[in-house]
Amino acid sequence: MTDESVIAATREWLEKAVIGLNLCPFAKAVHVKRQIRYVVSQATDEEGLLQDLLHELQLLAASDPGDVETTLLMHPFVLRDFLDYNDFLDIADAAVEEVGLEGVLQVASFHPDYQFADSDPDDMGNYSNRAPFPTLHLLREESVDKAVEAFPEAERIYETNIETLRALGPEGWRRLFGR
Repeated sequence: MTDESVIAATREWLEKAVIGLNLCPFAKAVHVKRQIRYVVSQATDEEGLLQDLLHELQLLAASDPGDVETTLLMHPFVLRDFLDYNDFLDIADAAVEEVGLEGVLQVASFHPDYQFADSDPDDMGNYSNRAPFPTLHLLREESVDKAVEAFPEAERIYETNIETLRALGPEGWRRLFGR
């Protein structure tokens, strides 16, 4: 597995699912403008991933939003188990605080086995957060706030995604990716 293949699979997921199914109405603009930074962590343990996360948080905060609006930090060699990954999200949030970026940046989460609390593992609603690899999505809070303000009924995005994915079903998801 090369960095290029990890990035290619993630871009395919972004284009076909996130943008193609309109799971995130804000993703298309940053994708088209090439403002997404794709980073593959080679970490094989949580400590290595934490160091990569800290580096990327500082880099994003220091970057011009016109150049880098958001970062996808994919980590294919660590936290493959969803429960371990989910536990790590507390560490990720603490890292944002540690570098003084609380209120500036936030971390969103994607995982191949993502499962919302109180949902069945096979519930299609989980697919709104299922990426090809465990991924930490670093976002600028100011940009999120602006996007939500500009989008009518932003609070309905989650519900609309579940409806879309359930209508698509498992077979439709596989067809989306030519499988």
